[in-house]
Amino acid sequence: MARFLLIALGWLAFGLACLGAILPLLPTTPFLLLAAWCFARTSPKFHYWLLYRSWFGSYIRHWQEHKGLPKGAKAKAILMILLTFTFSLWVINLWWVRAVLLIILTFLLLFMLRLPVIDPQQQKEP
Repeated sequence: MARFLLIALGWLAFGLACLGAILPLLPTTPFLLLAAWCFARTSPKFHYWLLYRSWFGSYIRHWQEHKGLPKGAKAKAILMILLTFTFSLWVINLWWVRAVLLIILTFLLLFMLRLPVIDPQQQKEP
């Protein structure tokens, strides 16, 4: 029963991570990490799929191996963040919701700018 619940939680987390990739207020990374944790403990098949077959797999593996983002990922992520928040700010008419979105955007961009970018070729060279 616990195995079934962890698999279900893993797929739910993966689904929320996919939504988080396009929705500005829903985070992607924590849900991906939760899905990887659930699958690692219950299903080698699903864990392998997440790491090697899913769209997010290369980013998860790169983070596990190098503790940083692959080259170009930070720029893509920042661009997507800016696009989704710009759309949200354009659509929303309530001033206080816009203010909250701007605060979240500021902290999210500061967080993203602090993440390291590691090129695997540069890391292997002494």
